[in-house]
Amino acid sequence: MKGLELSLIRFQNQVRDFFRRLWPPGMTLRQDHLRWLYAPGIFTFGYALRTTITSLIALGIALWWELGSPQWAALTVWMVAQGTRGKSVAKARWHLFGMVVGTICAVLLVAAFPQAPLMFILLLAIGIGTFCFIGTLLPGPATMTNYRIHGMRASGFTYAIISLDGIADPEHIFMTAMARATYIVLGIVLESTVSSLFQFKLEERAQDRLAANFLTAINGAAQTLASLLSGDTQVLKKARGVFSNITTLSDQIEFAEVEMGSHRGHEGDHARAALARVAMLLSRGLDLAALMQGPCGMPDAAFSATSSKVEAFLKDMASQLEASDDIHPVLGRLAALQAACRQSVADSLDEEMGSPGSAPTDPQLVQMLSQQRMLNYALGEILDELEQALIQFDASRHPLLHDHFHYRLKTFRDWQQAFTNSLRASVTIFGSGLIWVTTSWSSGLTFMMFVSIVCSLFSTLEKPALATRAFLGGAIIASIVAGILVLWRLAEPTTYEIMAVCLFLPMLAGGLAFAYPALVLGAVSYNLFLPILLGPGNQSRLDEVAFFNTAMPLVLGLWYAMWSFRLVLPFDTNDMRWQMRTGILRGLRYIARARNLPTTLYVVEHNVDRFVRLLTNAENTPDTIIDAYLQGILSAMTIGLNVIRLRAILERHLLPPEAQRAVSDMMGRMAQFSGRYGGHYGRTARSAKFAIFHLQQMAGQADNLGVRLEIDSALTCLYVISYELDHNQKFFDASSPYLDPVMA
Repeated sequence: MKGLELSLIRFQNQVRDFFRRLWPPGMTLRQDHLRWLYAPGIFTFGYALRTTITSLIALGIALWWELGSPQWAALTVWMVAQGTRGKSVAKARWHLFGMVVGTICAVLLVAAFPQAPLMFILLLAIGIGTFCFIGTLLPGPATMTNYRIHGMRASGFTYAIISLDGIADPEHIFMTAMARATYIVLGIVLESTVSSLFQFKLEERAQDRLAANFLTAINGAAQTLASLLSGDTQVLKKARGVFSNITTLSDQIEFAEVEMGSHRGHEGDHARAALARVAMLLSRGLDLAALMQGPCGMPDAAFSATSSKVEAFLKDMASQLEASDDIHPVLGRLAALQAACRQSVADSLDEEMGSPGSAPTDPQLVQMLSQQRMLNYALGEILDELEQALIQFDASRHPLLHDHFHYRLKTFRDWQQAFTNSLRASVTIFGSGLIWVTTSWSSGLTFMMFVSIVCSLFSTLEKPALATRAFLGGAIIASIVAGILVLWRLAEPTTYEIMAVCLFLPMLAGGLAFAYPALVLGAVSYNLFLPILLGPGNQSRLDEVAFFNTAMPLVLGLWYAMWSFRLVLPFDTNDMRWQMRTGILRGLRYIARARNLPTTLYVVEHNVDRFVRLLTNAENTPDTIIDAYLQGILSAMTIGLNVIRLRAILERHLLPPEAQRAVSDMMGRMAQFSGRYGGHYGRTARSAKFAIFHLQQMAGQADNLGVRLEIDSALTCLYVISYELDHNQKFFDASSPYLDPVMA
């Protein structure tokens, strides 16, 4: 008896430890965590109720048509349904596209290898790996809200369920494919139709959402720049949320475009351009911050007066834009501030150059006036970027006639990540196929199907093991609920109506959980797998054996996929940061020597994408390391932008020959910056200081106003580059392992 008690205690501890691993550390089940269930918001409840009713209608129609596996219609509704109309329609379109591609590929696979199980498994694994490879390279972040990637996920999903069903009866593969396609189309059509009935003033609300998104972004940027002008020169490096918010809001524009329908013009393009200009605005703020902390850090009275006015303008700009649709008063105030900056530059030049025949100006005064012009010039550039952002914002609120403006979505392809995602999915699926072949498990095809579904959904993510762990938790809850329904409640109903009543509350609970951020992936898993585990049919009911032969492969398949993701090419945050840093240094060398220069907007958006990716994958990394890398990314973006500006100055050939030569030498050093063997960091930093020294010597000798302004522009860029190189030496020196001792 004593041994039995010890065994029970050991078993209880193992079960308790298992369930602890399913939820993140520190997550406790307090009563307020159940608020999503007993006190949901009105929109959350509306989404859950609408989707539950739609899925039950889809299930009823599939049963009425006497389709073989009606649960797939209900599953498709839950897979496509989203909280907003734009998201639902966008996801439905890409899901339909993926279904067509997956169906064609599945029919070809089964037709080619009906009697060759190893070749079938190999081609199944390679096919889903290919879909993951393509999906990783598509535009946009690899998140569950990017529905271009979802199109490839749906292709892999459909490819798996049709081919694995069809290989058991290859002679009827076409009928199997058409049946599965019918379920998917039925679910998509019903969800789109029902969700459209609950929309009111959809176009107006989409327009309002575009405006609200921009106001949120511009207000965050404006308050950050106002703090900079008030003296907090480190505020831009602390403002993580501002850059992340820009990316998040830009990702939502396509859904508003869908909601605006066929009557929309180019509002979405202008909104994307406006948010990109906000990112450029922040990059100009980084230039000003570098100048304020460098030798230009003692502003004169003129700059202090102008910056105070700009600070006051930035603080209340968003409220003015929100209060009125007329943007001209704001643009009028902005134009006055721009004129003040230009006037300060003109007054400084007038004082420095003096009248013809006057005595030469003191060199120290020349240097001081030049530095003050740089501050005013940098402040004016901020105001110019702000003007462009406001103009694009106004165009998104008030569509222009005969407008042909287009702002293309930027794609930052990572071929290494795409290959890793593809290989991970292929190896995982092929391993599950080997388990089926070697064990001759009667439920092996079901096991493979669930593994393939998880690989299709999560292999494009950078941390698929964490997502699969949450999915496993939702699948276990779905198995428990389905077990209660199958073995108890659904044994009694003899009509569809009574069965729908029994399913209503469990499905509604899954819809409510979907809106709670901590439970999103678990809720998705619950909503997807609950219909499969129930297995409703016209002529049959699941018994205990059939239920356990579905639930056990489901849980084992997700558990196997989770551990496979951890063991096969696992995601390493240290390696990710190291590769990112290497790519940044390579990008700076490319900008310095490339024949076709990237645009400044491209450089800003690429580095903001890195910024957000670093924050997304921070995990348990200490804040000091994350902050250091974030500062390095922002510093690299600032250097890259100023290198592009210096190259534009060199191409104009307005600098004196000696100045042109000094800047060209500095660009030559930058083209070898922190290269393969290291050691180029110090040479580049010294060449930047050497160019600054020579240009300062020539500044007081230039009599031509255009040449003097060109020298000031070059000095501004060189000062910023030199400051960033000095203050981020360890990040830019490739011979240093930086903050990751693992990579030393």
